[in-house]
Amino acid sequence: MKKIDFDSKEYLDKVDAYWRAADFISVGQLYLKDNPLLRREIKKEDIKIKPIGHWGTISGQNFIYAHLNRVINKYDLNMFYIEGPGHGGQVMVSNAYLDGSYTEIYPEITQDEKGLKKLYKQFSFPGGVASHAAPETVGSMHEGGELGYALSHGVGAILDNPDQIAAVVIGDGEAETGPLAASWFSNVFINPITDGAVLPILYLNGFKISNPTILSRKSDEELTSIFKGLGWDPIFVEGTDPKLVHPVMAKALDNAVSSIKKIQEDARKNGVKGLPKWPVLIVRTPKGWMGPKVWDNNPIEGSFRAHQVPLPVTQNNLEHVEELVNWMKSYRPDELFDENGKLIETLRDMAPKGNKRMAKNPIVNGGINPRNLILNPLDKYEFKVTDRGNVFAQDMTVLAYYLQQVMIDNKDNFRIFGPDETMSNRLTPLFKTTNRVWLEDIKEPFDQYLNPAGRIIDSQLSEHQAEGFLEGYVLTGRHGVFTSYESFLRVVDSMLTQHFKWLRKAKEQTWRKDYPALNVIATSTVFQQDHNGYTHQDPGLLTHLAEKKAEFIREYLPADANSLLAVMEKSLTEREVINLIVASKQPRPQWFSLEEARSLFEKGAGIIPWASTDETNPDLIMASSGSEPTLELMAAIQLLNEAFPKLKIRTVNVIDLLRLRVIEKDERGLTHEAFDALFTQDKPIVFAFHGYEGLIRDIFFDRHNHNIAIHGYRENGDITTPFDIRVLNQMDRFHLAKSAALKVYGKKAESFVNKMDEYLNKHHEFIRANGTDIEEVENFVWKPLNK
Repeated sequence: MKKIDFDSKEYLDKVDAYWRAADFISVGQLYLKDNPLLRREIKKEDIKIKPIGHWGTISGQNFIYAHLNRVINKYDLNMFYIEGPGHGGQVMVSNAYLDGSYTEIYPEITQDEKGLKKLYKQFSFPGGVASHAAPETVGSMHEGGELGYALSHGVGAILDNPDQIAAVVIGDGEAETGPLAASWFSNVFINPITDGAVLPILYLNGFKISNPTILSRKSDEELTSIFKGLGWDPIFVEGTDPKLVHPVMAKALDNAVSSIKKIQEDARKNGVKGLPKWPVLIVRTPKGWMGPKVWDNNPIEGSFRAHQVPLPVTQNNLEHVEELVNWMKSYRPDELFDENGKLIETLRDMAPKGNKRMAKNPIVNGGINPRNLILNPLDKYEFKVTDRGNVFAQDMTVLAYYLQQVMIDNKDNFRIFGPDETMSNRLTPLFKTTNRVWLEDIKEPFDQYLNPAGRIIDSQLSEHQAEGFLEGYVLTGRHGVFTSYESFLRVVDSMLTQHFKWLRKAKEQTWRKDYPALNVIATSTVFQQDHNGYTHQDPGLLTHLAEKKAEFIREYLPADANSLLAVMEKSLTEREVINLIVASKQPRPQWFSLEEARSLFEKGAGIIPWASTDETNPDLIMASSGSEPTLELMAAIQLLNEAFPKLKIRTVNVIDLLRLRVIEKDERGLTHEAFDALFTQDKPIVFAFHGYEGLIRDIFFDRHNHNIAIHGYRENGDITTPFDIRVLNQMDRFHLAKSAALKVYGKKAESFVNKMDEYLNKHHEFIRANGTDIEEVENFVWKPLNK
């Protein structure tokens, strides 16, 4: 076999032709629904009624893609493509079509003129495919609908994948977002021994929608200073003339790949010695490159005007259709496609083969070898509840001992992510098993738990980065947990939304593997902010996620450590869902044995016999969901039991919140009969809830029983004691007990209500004088109820 000279002019001429073919198909997708190769005179019916899509980044990305194919072939690389620029979906579609990947997944899109017609028509068309790199896009694991996360996703994907390179194209508009700016610190967390490599390609085309981009106006010297200061090794490519820029790009990518290989080979032979200087490619070409130069006396190429559809040609406006035809024919399609409309053989040979094709790399479809976690039985981690309600534990610390073993048994398949909060969130025992990964200098004795081989990534104070890493990790078939303060998870609720949208659309693609669950633990919760106060109070992620399609969302509110263990055991086995787990990190009364917790969790919600005085025919339902709500509810029940010993109380605890919904809205929901068996059809209910009350109100709207008083978060807060935060929101034992007494006895409860008010007044004065909660709260003891 003749040896291929990948550096020859002949080969680069073929790269150029391949690029032209990708551009031609990309323009066709924007405008055409028939006559795909322009082999007859164009007619009105050939044009889309309303072309929708983007052009500005397309040719530059196709240029990059063609050259990435070259280095894959030259160096036999395992590489995949992450498209950061938002709406350039035809880049990945065009290139997957050219290398045959698209037809393998969608056989109806054949490699001929008929298939090309279908490819064109479906783009950004009703019943077709999106204008961005969506789940239906072959080769995509990154949704471009929201900018900022391309590099985080790429790094998450190459963690524990030592033979992979993520080619991450970052648009210069995207580069201005906060998450992307933060993601340049990713190099601190890539271990060249156990991880693959990420090759960021900063594509500076100069403009956003209607403004110049900031980095594009920086000189090469300024950009060099920026990226060298951040620990990267910048390599520049710039040009407008394809003949001149092809050899420059080829040499730049050769240098980048050689640098990556040298870093990895040295580390794998001699160990990690500090922070490697990974290459970053900085590519400057015009926005709208190789498209229309001028329109209506205004520049198109090289200006913001190239951002979307550059020529005003539609089915109902053919005045300038010849301009479109001339543009498309400038790519010389007759040189590129044979008489049947198939890419000519010499160009087909330019594409990598098999799974070396970026669109067919298994990593972008759920992972190379997706494995379930090895999980030990929970029994050895059970917290022994020897005196119900009067023994204390930190739920997150109990969980940490369980996760220790998960770490040990899954050394390349499980990671913990977070924004500098592993210790704060009481997962410190994990550091007996592993450290935080860190490749910058380590300064003893000031630093703690840092090591290049660590498997916890929490050393960057960025929720975006942590969530993005976890997404990249689970979208490539691995498992992980993201822990963060509850209020600041709102920073990434749009990221969680995008992940939900990805899961929903990906599930429609039978060729995609399913993905491990995205596990999010919210701690440092709203009702326990004894020093941060109002700024750190927001349980709204519960409401936000509950509004999404029920099939993909789980919301768990364990009341104690054993409940949290039961929740986590299930969460680590689930697929294609987002698990939001709200957990306490503070010392809390422990209520349930592991057996009880598991039984309660399996049902989602259940009656608590030992906290009820009449399970079968109650006067009152007392319900709770969450750690602090359960504590306050139990204390309120005790107050009611002492004051009204004949009051028949049924106590209900809810762990799996969304199971309370009707089956019509959630297939996991309870039937009306099962729901009424918990809450009756008409008896008064007092519900202590961890989040905003509207979520519970929505759930009960579809049920028979509307006789409910909900006590949740009411957007009242301050820097005060933990119990006072509950008082401010009327989610404390005294308000709960008042509410229950008034619902059952009305005015007859006046004496009891006054007593509760006296407690509240005493509390108000006491904390302002002493800074701690009253004795009745601090020294609360759970006593068995008088039945």
